[in-house]
Amino acid sequence: MAEIRKYILKHKNIPVAPLTLDCVTGGILSVDQVFAEAHVPVGVPVKNGRIDRGTLNAWWSGRAIPASRSGLKEALSRMEISQPQLLLEKCLGLSLSDQYWICPEESKLRWEEVNFFQNPFSGDVGKILFGRNVDSAAVSLMSPDNTSDGWLKKRWILADGKRCLIKGGSGAVQQEPYNEALASRLMERLNIPHVSYRLLVEDGYPYSICDDFITPDTELISAWYIMRTCRKPNHVSIYRHYLNCCETLGIPGIPDISGAPGKTENSGNCGMQEALDRMLVLDYLIVNEDRHQNNFGVIRNADTLEYLGAAPIYDSGTSLWFDKPTAMIRADAKTICKPFKTSHEEQIGLVQDFDWLDFSALKGIEEELRELVRGSLFIDEARCDALCRGLAGRVDMLKKHVDSRFRNAAFPAEAATRVRDGEAQETGRRAAKPRKTEDTRNDVKQDIAYSGKGSG
Repeated sequence: MAEIRKYILKHKNIPVAPLTLDCVTGGILSVDQVFAEAHVPVGVPVKNGRIDRGTLNAWWSGRAIPASRSGLKEALSRMEISQPQLLLEKCLGLSLSDQYWICPEESKLRWEEVNFFQNPFSGDVGKILFGRNVDSAAVSLMSPDNTSDGWLKKRWILADGKRCLIKGGSGAVQQEPYNEALASRLMERLNIPHVSYRLLVEDGYPYSICDDFITPDTELISAWYIMRTCRKPNHVSIYRHYLNCCETLGIPGIPDISGAPGKTENSGNCGMQEALDRMLVLDYLIVNEDRHQNNFGVIRNADTLEYLGAAPIYDSGTSLWFDKPTAMIRADAKTICKPFKTSHEEQIGLVQDFDWLDFSALKGIEEELRELVRGSLFIDEARCDALCRGLAGRVDMLKKHVDSRFRNAAFPAEAATRVRDGEAQETGRRAAKPRKTEDTRNDVKQDIAYSGKGSG
C-alpha cells in the first residue's frame, strides 16, 4: 500500500479542501468536500462541491520543476529524490508566484510562519540545480526553487531583502540572459510595463536576474488557467477566447505594480486588448519562439480575489534566434510562434492599434544589443553582427507592416482592388474586407502550445 499523508490545501490561511498525497509518486490520491469554492485555484473545476481531482493533479504537478530542466536528473540524484514532484511536499507546495500551499492535517501552522515572501528560505536546492557543492548532510529542501518552472537553470536568492530570480542560458552561445536584458531595454524605450531583467556574469557565464514582481498580497495566474474558466467554441480563435475569458472574469488592463493604489504604471487606461497589442509587438520584434500560455497572464489580489489586470511582460529569453547557427540569423527567417498563431507574420495581424508605438524610440536599439554582448565568451563578433542586423531588420519589417495597415485603412477602395487582384497580404485583406468568422486555421494547438514545456 502506498505511503500517504493528509493535508489541507490552503490559500494563505483559508482552508480550501482536504486532500491525500501519495508520498511515493507525489500525486493527489483524493480530494474531499470543498471548504471555500471561491478560493479553489483558477481554472480547476468544482462540481457538486467537489474539485475535479484530475485537473487538480495537473495543477499540482505543474508547480513542480519540469523534467526537461537542464541538469535536473543529476540534481535529484544528489538530493536522493526520485522525481521532481516529490520536492513539492518538502516545501509544502509554497511558491513565490502565488499564495497556495498544503498544511499538514491537524497542524496549527499559519501562512505567515512559512511563506517565502516574508520568511527566509534555503538556497541549497538552487545551488544543487546549478551544480554547486552543498554539504549533503545538512541540505534543506525548504525552498521556492522546488516550485520554479521552465527548462533553463534558475534559482531564487535573497538580496538586500528582495526575492530575486537568477536564470542561466543554454547551448553553445548561452544567449537567453542577453535576450532578457535586451527585451527589458526595448520595453523601457516603448514604455511597455515589464519585469526588468539585468545581466549578471559569474565565472564568464551570463545570467539574467530580476526581482519578484509578486507580493504577499498578489498572485500570478497564467493565461492557460484563465482560458480554462470558459469553454472555447470551435469557431472562436484562441486569441478571441482569451479576451472573452478576461471579459467574463472582469479583468481590467495593465495594473500598477509599484504599490500606489488607483494608479496605472506607464499605461494610461490600458485594457486587456491593448496589453496584448504590446506583448505581440514585442514578440514580433524579438522573434520570441516560446510565449506559450503559461508565459503570460494576469495579476490577482490574493485576499479579495479581485483581478488587477495583465501581468507585466516577463520571460522573453527564448528569442532572437537563440538556438540558430549564425548563418541562419536573418530578419525574415521563419521561426515558430506562440501563443495564438503559428507564425509571427500572422500573429502581428492580431494587433488592433499601433498608435502608441513610437518607432523613433527604437533608434539604435541594435547598438544597445551590441553593447550588451560585448565581452561575451560565447557570442563572437560574427554572431553579434548578425544579431544586430537581424534586430534592425525586424524593426524595419514592423514599420512596413504598420505602414501597410495605415494605407489600407486610409484607402479601403484601393486595398479592396489589391485584394481582387490577389496582390494584398493577409493583413491587407483583413483591413479591406473583414471576415464574418475568425480564421482559426493557423491557431496554435493546445496540446503543444499550452503545456509550458520548453519555457525559460
